[in-house]
Amino acid sequence: MLVGKMTTFRATTRAAIYVLFTLGQTYPRCQAFSPASPLATASIRSNANRLAIQSASNMMQRTHLTSRLNMMDPCQILTDASNFFSSVGTDNILSFSDQGQNLAGIFFQASLLPYLAFLYFLSFRGNRIPEIGNFGFQFLLLFVLSTIPSGIITKGTYGVSLADCDWLHGGAEALLTITNILIVFGFRRAMSASNETNIENWKLKVAAICSAVAFAGALAVGPGLGFGAHSAFLLGLGNLPSGFVESLPWVAHSEPVNALSIPTWAIHFSSVFEWIFAMNIIWNFSENSGNEKWKGLTWGMLPLHASGIAACTYHFFYNPSSLQFLVSTQAGLTLLGNITCAIAAYRIAVSNGWTLSELNPLPASKTSPKGIIVENNAAMPLQLTEQTESDAALAAKLAALTFGAAYIVKYGELCLDVPFEQNAFAAVAIVAGIPAITAFNFYNKSQLERGEGGGISFPSFGQGGGKNTLSMADVKKYGVSGTVAYVLTELAFWAVAFPVASNALYQSTGHWPDVISDATDRATVLGFIFAGANVARLLVPVRLGAALALAPWVDENIINRCGGNSSKEENA
Repeated sequence: MLVGKMTTFRATTRAAIYVLFTLGQTYPRCQAFSPASPLATASIRSNANRLAIQSASNMMQRTHLTSRLNMMDPCQILTDASNFFSSVGTDNILSFSDQGQNLAGIFFQASLLPYLAFLYFLSFRGNRIPEIGNFGFQFLLLFVLSTIPSGIITKGTYGVSLADCDWLHGGAEALLTITNILIVFGFRRAMSASNETNIENWKLKVAAICSAVAFAGALAVGPGLGFGAHSAFLLGLGNLPSGFVESLPWVAHSEPVNALSIPTWAIHFSSVFEWIFAMNIIWNFSENSGNEKWKGLTWGMLPLHASGIAACTYHFFYNPSSLQFLVSTQAGLTLLGNITCAIAAYRIAVSNGWTLSELNPLPASKTSPKGIIVENNAAMPLQLTEQTESDAALAAKLAALTFGAAYIVKYGELCLDVPFEQNAFAAVAIVAGIPAITAFNFYNKSQLERGEGGGISFPSFGQGGGKNTLSMADVKKYGVSGTVAYVLTELAFWAVAFPVASNALYQSTGHWPDVISDATDRATVLGFIFAGANVARLLVPVRLGAALALAPWVDENIINRCGGNSSKEENA
């Protein structure tokens, strides 16, 4: 069944692209699907040139008539289609694959099949997945389809990659934002209200599809309306005037021409935050459905979260060719995420009664023992829970995070040298660090739900009544010695932080920081230390363990020699 879906999907895609290509050949004025002719913009100054243009025009008309007649010949259609796909190639058809060379193209192609498997298992009737949430995951396929003509236009008409064409880039990413909104809204409503109606669902679906149709219309007419390669998405609504930006005290660089506009940055950050919201809501949905397997889907979505961070990181560095590995990384994480989501959806479906017999195209008996179990699971109502915040409050939080991050990144990075020097080390740190923090938060959440407390588990050195998680209470058991040991451990961390940050700046810029007179260097070093401090939060148990290990030495060599009492005796 999945192979049949895949074949149908690829055949439909190829047919659609051929239609677009034929339109471009049949109607030369449609710049979206045919390369712009240099003669169209040349300045004609002589009669000889006019005659040459007239002759060329007559020839084009004859060729145009011939091509229209050839369109009626099925054999000619097949020949033209074969030549078209041979010339375009797979890499130019897939999203961003023109940037990531062959490896990214392979990853993007391979990621489609596991995503179709994910949709199949997720839609199993026994899962009781909310209708709009399920439609949101399905709507993602329209986002994937939208990148195909977008990539063709950016390459064929503008000669740039999709990541560098802001109005097409932002428009395509807007469909991804709609996908995430549908997922979040669908699950939230199903968890808190039982009055979901088909009419409301139908309106949401129509609105989402209309947005995809509107973007398709923009693809068709945008280039003909004068939109250039670097025209801003939504006309750059919210962008600060260039003169005002240059007057800002921290600005040390000018934006390159391919810098993302505020609307496009907002779309990207909105997608990132919405995906995190969706991961959290699906985690909580396990309580409503009474099935802990839904938490596995949250973990399965984590690589896709990292894929989005990789894309934003690539844009943070202004899409340089020297960081092409980020595009391949994004594609690889997409493939990995689709596989992990498919596995998670399979586990959910199996727990709700899915068996191999479901692959049988013949209708299953609802009166068989297995059929009765599945139908009972599908009919069981969800346990409703009261939302801790309203939809309006969540929307306001999303808007504040989205536009705050968009303005901070777009104009804040102009004070740094790192984005303009394509620092691979910093790029890897961003791609690995942010998803690691997200994963750590969900890990803590799972630990708290089990009553084991937050933090990473470590041996407790015989303390804590058999519990194996460290906390500040373990350090306090050593009294003054434990406190002093912890202070020394923290001082050691911060004593190392500044040299490490200074060395990182030296490796990325080629000069040592001047934190006294150079505001840019000072901000960069503080930024490195701030990032290091956030990463160090993941190592809090290690630092607590180091303090506990140091406490006996402190007690013997510092506290006792200074005339203090044993810390354990004071606490006894």
